[in-house]
Amino acid sequence: MSGDASRGAVVNGDVLKGEGPVGIDELLERVRAGYARVEAREAYEAARTGEALLVDIRYAALRERDGLIPGALVVERNELEWRLDPRGSHRVPEATGHDLRIVVICNEGYASSLAAASLHRLGLDRATDLVGGFQAWRSAGLPVTY
Repeated sequence: MSGDASRGAVVNGDVLKGEGPVGIDELLERVRAGYARVEAREAYEAARTGEALLVDIRYAALRERDGLIPGALVVERNELEWRLDPRGSHRVPEATGHDLRIVVICNEGYASSLAAASLHRLGLDRATDLVGGFQAWRSAGLPVTY
């Protein structure tokens, strides 16, 4: 990864300290530089073959309106770290270890980037997010249930 501390490079999912405030667009750029995001078809194949756990962090109203991705684990954003921390007392059974590949999915691929960065801080270094979120999944014609 390139960048220097004076511009706030991302290291282990954290923006380096010692600088002024940043806007959300710059923050997203920085956190996304710390991992490889995935496209909808790649996420679908990784889940289908058991190589990745899809985690839908959309809130209930969006899931009710737009549907669900079959097989995706639903964990609302405010519970994500507690449910996926392999050491946590509130973890889901799927949170089997720090080597788990997780693809976080929000509605359009913004909140999921910040969520993936947060999972990196927990040591879940294979966490990533879906470019374009659920809307990209649906636009790609991938399975959705209602």
